[in-house]
Amino acid sequence: MTKRTIIPFGPQHPVLPEPIHLDLVLEDEKVIQAIPSIGFIHRGLEKLVEKKDFIEFVYVAERICGICSFIHGMTYCIAIEEIMKIEVPERAQYLRTLWSELSRIHSHLLWLGLTADAFGFESLFMHTWRLREKILDIIEETTGGRVIFGSAMVGGVRRDIDNNTLRAIARKLRDYEAEIKEVTDVFLNDNSVKHRLIGVGILSRDKAYELGAVGPTLRASGVVSDSRKLGYAAYGKIDFTPITHADGDSYARCLVRVKELFQSIDIIEQVVSKMPEGPIEVKVNGTPNGEFFARTEQPRGEVIYYAKADGSRFLQRLRVRTPTFANIPALLNIIPGCSLADVPVLVLTIDPCISCTER
Repeated sequence: MTKRTIIPFGPQHPVLPEPIHLDLVLEDEKVIQAIPSIGFIHRGLEKLVEKKDFIEFVYVAERICGICSFIHGMTYCIAIEEIMKIEVPERAQYLRTLWSELSRIHSHLLWLGLTADAFGFESLFMHTWRLREKILDIIEETTGGRVIFGSAMVGGVRRDIDNNTLRAIARKLRDYEAEIKEVTDVFLNDNSVKHRLIGVGILSRDKAYELGAVGPTLRASGVVSDSRKLGYAAYGKIDFTPITHADGDSYARCLVRVKELFQSIDIIEQVVSKMPEGPIEVKVNGTPNGEFFARTEQPRGEVIYYAKADGSRFLQRLRVRTPTFANIPALLNIIPGCSLADVPVLVLTIDPCISCTER
């Protein structure tokens, strides 16, 4: 008779940058079921809309997640701008797109480094994060911050980037591209990495869709879904095709993120070449009155902001649905059937951000 054992995974684990807790039901070394327990870092950020006015709350929204800080702030701004019928200047829309893609590059490089660390490839981890530092240097040069940008605002952006600097950024990224390819080739071609990823944690196309997965987790299962195609910011004027893969395993989720690194560089080049002249903000008059769902694409997938206002300085309600929250059901579907040793890597393949999830 096979004996079943329940062991805890997290909230403290060497591969986890943030606390997630799973109770793993095992038969010998095989995982039969994963039971999640979240809530370790609940911060009550959505409640703060009652104490911070709609202009100030941009700073709170940015702090929901450090890795996706700019896109959180931008998505909140889009919701308020739609409620108030504010027309954001075209140059500001292009700048928002540029910072969004820089966020995507540094987030994916961070994820690749953490994944290398989970494999035990410490030197690969260091090389990946060395490249990420170069992206953070560009972000610091253009926004003044490395983690929290502080450049999103209702009605536009706080900072402009002169055209010479924009062209220099595009050149730097092309120079970095060869270095990024050298590092990412290890993830795609190394036999030991392939052994840990190929055929492990398969999420079928139907299951991915049924469970509401988003982002690279969904696209790696063959579903073409990317909120950037909605055309927010300047994405409606940028030519790109969402990257997908049909296999749905851990290797496919890695491959999608690797290819998105180079796609983001292409998008930034288009932004620089098409950047219009003009103002970067408009004056905001009045207060919001109404409600709106704003949808954007974070590095981990679609994020949704629901804002409801009654005409006062303070919102009545703010609800944030983050991509990690949407991907947890998919994670619970791919873990059963794997070995205990594969669990840390499988958790990382959805690129979990628990700060986002628990707010």
